[in-house]
Amino acid sequence: MIFDDRNVLGGKLAPCSVSPRTGFYRDGCCNTGSEDVGMHVVCARMTREFLDFEREAGNDLVTPVPEVGFPGLKPGDQWCVCAARWREAFEAGVAPPVVLQATHEETLAVIPLADLRRHALDLN
Repeated sequence: MIFDDRNVLGGKLAPCSVSPRTGFYRDGCCNTGSEDVGMHVVCARMTREFLDFEREAGNDLVTPVPEVGFPGLKPGDQWCVCAARWREAFEAGVAPPVVLQATHEETLAVIPLADLRRHALDLN
């Protein structure tokens, strides 16, 4: 599968994480397509607060699921998260930091760039 996706800043989409391997397509990037109904497009660095928020919402990102190759996440790992879930975490005051260069442009349909910039790890 070849992608020519863009990030929220208009540049080429950078990889988010290969260890653990993230992305809807598990290619390390926050690419998306019609199969990705959850829009796993925000490259976020996990925090304990966000992981707890996700678990409380019914999405356990901490517990490994070896049968599907999911190692479980810990604070500091980068992961492609659903845009709507990141926005919910933002509204709850627990949004994790983001890597704008690795966050897909489709994110902007759900989250304003200004909100992402306030949580950006890669702005000067």
